[in-house]
Amino acid sequence: MRFLTGRFKQFKHKKTVLIALSVVFLMIVAGGIIAYLKREALLEQVVNKAVNKAKSKYNLNVKIGSYAFSGLSTVHFSNITVIPEERDSLANITDFTVGIKLFPLLFGDIKISELKLNHALISLVKRDSISNYDFLFKKDTTTKTEKKEVDLADLAHKLIHQALDKIPDDMAIQDFKITYKEDTTQLSILTKTATIIDNDVKSTILINDNLATWHVDGTAEPSDQQLDLKLYANNKKVEFPYLENKYGLKLNFDTVRTVMSSAEKSGSDFEITGNWSVKNLLINHPKIAANDIIVPDGSLDAKLIIGKNSVAVDSSSVVHLGKASIHPFVKLTLGEHKIYELKLNTEEQDAQEIFNAFPHGLFESLEGMQVKGKLKYDLNFYLDSKKPDDVVFSSSLTASPDFKITRFGKTNFQKINKEFVYTPYEKGKPVRNIIVGPQNPNYVPIQDISPNIKNALLTSEDPSFYSHNGFVEESIRQSIATNFKAKSFKRGGSTISMQLVKNIYLNRQKTLARKIEEILIVWLIEHEKLSSKNRMYEVYLNIIEWGRNVYGISEAANYYFGKHPSQLSIGEAIYLAYIVPKPKSSLYAWQADGSLKPYLRGYFNLIGGLMARRGYTQADSSVYGYYGVRLRESLRLQIAPSDTIPDSLAQDDEANLFNLFKIKKDTTIVPKEKFLKQIFEPNAKDTTTKSAKELRQERRQKRKQGLNN
Repeated sequence: MRFLTGRFKQFKHKKTVLIALSVVFLMIVAGGIIAYLKREALLEQVVNKAVNKAKSKYNLNVKIGSYAFSGLSTVHFSNITVIPEERDSLANITDFTVGIKLFPLLFGDIKISELKLNHALISLVKRDSISNYDFLFKKDTTTKTEKKEVDLADLAHKLIHQALDKIPDDMAIQDFKITYKEDTTQLSILTKTATIIDNDVKSTILINDNLATWHVDGTAEPSDQQLDLKLYANNKKVEFPYLENKYGLKLNFDTVRTVMSSAEKSGSDFEITGNWSVKNLLINHPKIAANDIIVPDGSLDAKLIIGKNSVAVDSSSVVHLGKASIHPFVKLTLGEHKIYELKLNTEEQDAQEIFNAFPHGLFESLEGMQVKGKLKYDLNFYLDSKKPDDVVFSSSLTASPDFKITRFGKTNFQKINKEFVYTPYEKGKPVRNIIVGPQNPNYVPIQDISPNIKNALLTSEDPSFYSHNGFVEESIRQSIATNFKAKSFKRGGSTISMQLVKNIYLNRQKTLARKIEEILIVWLIEHEKLSSKNRMYEVYLNIIEWGRNVYGISEAANYYFGKHPSQLSIGEAIYLAYIVPKPKSSLYAWQADGSLKPYLRGYFNLIGGLMARRGYTQADSSVYGYYGVRLRESLRLQIAPSDTIPDSLAQDDEANLFNLFKIKKDTTIVPKEKFLKQIFEPNAKDTTTKSAKELRQERRQKRKQGLNN
């Protein structure tokens, strides 16, 4: 009896559930029928709402010739026009059909099942500062919302999936044209055909009225978060003349391929994995290199991790260039202050494969070089924008014991060991040829140069020259911190080795490629001991610029003081060391009577004190020869009387040297008259703190007062 009672209760429960499900099903069916019967009215409401919103929010005049359902969930529109108020026409579409997937719609997701577009034109026009698309960049001022912290992972997840949801299962586009006009610049992109059938993507795109024909082919499976698309052109490269005309960037390639393997949440992060590859990429821009750079075969296997407030390329990512590979880690953390992180790591690999992987045209002097052995590279960089002085920087290129250069490329890096011709350049033009060797009467062997100038220049430019391997990480680290705080290039981290390589082997163009090439050459010369330190310093002293068309220590000593380099005093040496960073401004340091301006005493005291600590000279309370330095009399005629104005170079150099040697600022000597002025005239404004403009204005005012009186 109990058994029968239990079975009856189970049957009664199941019956209740079935009845409930049936009621829900009938309600859904009934709702669907009602919606189907009233869908035209609902469609009209939706369209009218969209048209009114476009007008009220964006000031767009949208007109639709006709619209109607052409299937259960498919809507057809015809003769659509979009014209911004008092602007050029933006869009004109003849036929547009869109179908929505019903099942996802029940859960609030809009996914496109079908898309057809025929004879459409999007015309972007900009005249002066007025465009017909500026509404896209206007902020919405109609609603006031409190600022909320944006979760980047959540935002990326939504954007990616919204984009994937808009990729239809079936697509057919014909004659869809986009044009852009800005003054004399014009660009047109005509999609003759573009289809998606069974996940296969095919397209034919005409650029600038048949100037080029592009294709985007591949597969698209948005439901699985997967894409595999390739862009290429018919019988030529994919080119971007607009970028070259607008920004001076020449860019083209044979093919570029994008593969997205997955895009999904992983805990609180959003991760995108994929591969991006390019064939025969060509880049040319004045800031990158002076000539075309060609990457025959490059690819990136990457995992992009987007956190709540960070974006990172994971260290599992691999960059492939030819047969060489490198593991990058890049991370940007946002918030109240930004944090920048960069790590590069290469496993030990064949050195020749690394040299072969260098893009053609990037490092001209290294092209054709043959090496043997293995190389490994590691870079670690970390900068917190709130604490730039704590920046972390380390870089190391490690070679196996059997590493060796077997053949030089275009440039023989041992040429400095023999007599050669050096040609300095000014603004890209050669100044004159200088023989670096005994045939030049101005050439001075290092043993005939005064120890004063040799030691002063080492102290100011590169104190550890004779002990380092071409680089001083601490100097580079401080250079990064200084430049970051100044938001401009204020200080370099170059050693004498790097300056020598820049002058002898490379052009003087300030490009990223040239700087990297400079570093590589310095490493090769120092690691392989292609030249001795003494020879490198001797050449350096005989070629560097010391004034307008003044090159080498012999010309400099004679030009300023009428002396041979062996006769230079400690004061004269410190002055010559001071002008090396900005040699063309050398005469600004002098007064008309041939004496140095007072603000240089702090610099003399600093460099002289450092030289004394290193045992290069005796400690001197009279500012290390400052008062005995006199400019050659024939040059004094070029010095016009002027007020004493502090030179920013002296101040910058002093601050940099204090930081480099970790010396407290209060060790400098305060100039006597400034010290007395501070005591007896505490409220007086010191002219040494006035700008040149302020001083000129004061002189004009005095002249006016004199005329009036």
